[in-house]
Amino acid sequence: MQDATISPWGAQDRFQAHFIVKIDVKNPSKYVARTVVKTKGHFAAKKPVSVSWVGGLLADELNKDSELNELIARQSLKNAAIFVDPSESGVRIYGKWTNSHDFKITKDMYAIYNKIAEYVKKI
Repeated sequence: MQDATISPWGAQDRFQAHFIVKIDVKNPSKYVARTVVKTKGHFAAKKPVSVSWVGGLLADELNKDSELNELIARQSLKNAAIFVDPSESGVRIYGKWTNSHDFKITKDMYAIYNKIAEYVKKI
């Protein structure tokens, strides 16, 4: 017989893809960045219009790449939220958590993360 009480802990059907750039991080504050998405519309019809980056030196470099920012603005609102965080052995590039049915990496998302990784390596 199955237990009637549902535990709030345990395995969840949430996933998050992390792209990790292996570099020697000497100054972690340079590699912090996240997108700020300007939107139009309401509720389910909300769409990204433009994207800018806030953070350290990496964010400044990413703001200069208009082609990258236009590509991000064409994504869904959830996919347009991108975070870049340094760790001891590299830099993580990731998006928001998604459930198992919505989890996917498209060619555009791969191209976006790959372009961000190129900027991380240049700094």
